[in-house]
Amino acid sequence: MSKRIEAGQIIASTLLTNALLTSTRFHSIVRHDRTVRGTLGQMTANGELKRQLGVSDAVIIGAGSMIGAGVFAAWGPAADAAGTGLIIGLVVAGVVALCNAMSSAQLAALHPESGGTYVYARKELSPFWGHVAGWGFVVGKTASCAAMALTVGAYVWPEQARAVAVVAAIAIAAVNIGGLSRTVQVTRVLLIVSLTALTAVVASGTASDGFDVGRITPIDSSLRDILQSAGLLFFAFAGYARIATLGEEVKEPHVTIPRAIPVALLGVLALYAVVGITTLSTMPADDLAATGAPLDLVAKAGGFEGARLVARIGAGIAACGVLLNLIPGVSRTTLAMARRHELPTWFAHVDAKRQLPLRAELTVTVVVIALVLLLDLRSAITVSGTAVLTYYALTNASALALAPEQRRWPAAFAVVGLVGCVVLIVSLPPRALIGGLVVLVLGIAARQVAQRVGGVGTEDRTESDNH
Repeated sequence: MSKRIEAGQIIASTLLTNALLTSTRFHSIVRHDRTVRGTLGQMTANGELKRQLGVSDAVIIGAGSMIGAGVFAAWGPAADAAGTGLIIGLVVAGVVALCNAMSSAQLAALHPESGGTYVYARKELSPFWGHVAGWGFVVGKTASCAAMALTVGAYVWPEQARAVAVVAAIAIAAVNIGGLSRTVQVTRVLLIVSLTALTAVVASGTASDGFDVGRITPIDSSLRDILQSAGLLFFAFAGYARIATLGEEVKEPHVTIPRAIPVALLGVLALYAVVGITTLSTMPADDLAATGAPLDLVAKAGGFEGARLVARIGAGIAACGVLLNLIPGVSRTTLAMARRHELPTWFAHVDAKRQLPLRAELTVTVVVIALVLLLDLRSAITVSGTAVLTYYALTNASALALAPEQRRWPAAFAVVGLVGCVVLIVSLPPRALIGGLVVLVLGIAARQVAQRVGGVGTEDRTESDNH
């Protein structure tokens, strides 16, 4: 027992040390960022967003969009797909995510506008592929928001999970309406609380009687099972795209975004690895697959009720942190698409008082609530995976279209990212894959109807001629 407690203390200390090192990195970035005199853009007459975020703010928004998604929600579906093989799936998902991050960072530096890959694919490939990317982001991230709201319910009050999820979505919308700077401040607090909760989970799990790293082996999962778990776990990493959608709101975007994306992703990947190994070493994979709150089981295994309470509260707070950042990300992509008449121009309005796309944000919140009432957690995660991986496949394709002098990193990163996304898409559960593809096709069909009506045809033809 003393050896298990000692192991728990070592792993918990490692987790806390990683958090402190990350914090130190944040402060060094902030000091450098303050030496770069950027212009803090004010809102202009044509409705541009205000530039007010530095590197540390962007990193925290990206990390806040990831932590909570994978750590608290994705282990169950991934364990159901691959058992202990999900650890390999985690590595695969991390590699694909890192390659995607490299592509996103260099594209965001070249095209510092709201919209992410919707803008990149439009400019580097064609307006058609830009629309596919934008629609994929809106669909995938809206499903992710529903999954996060359901995660709040699963941990905070399992018996009333949907009701709690609806309340969480409404509360987060209220915070976001307060303005982006307020969102950054709240996200800082959420990250601290989440890391504290995860430390309690790791310490409790490693101190439990059943803790045994040997549970991870042997891995008897098939290659397809492992890839399917990677596709499900990828959903946990995709939050760093939130940074890329802030192109119009960060100071010095050509400097800020390429720095913030890799820092946020690598820090979260290290955290996921520690928690994933601890979780599989504490509980059988079958038990993890049967619950919507896997880390609650890990905390409970240690016999420390205090740790379990901290884990449940922390899970709810972490999932709220994801919602706090993803809902604005979806609304800003909606804003970018509406500006080009690929969605109703009603969404292109930026509120003069709050300086944010209020109509788009409120609409996204309503759709998230509807999905919470219609889908369960696993369905939301799998539908999200299909659309989000499509989005990132186009991110990498856009990066490959860059001229050699425009690249910050070798084209091999984009090749691996593109192939990885396609492989993970076809490895997802068939029902989710078909459902996600149907929604994507419906979005493309809607665009074609809009073109025939005459809302977007002129601009699209002009941009297509430039390619």
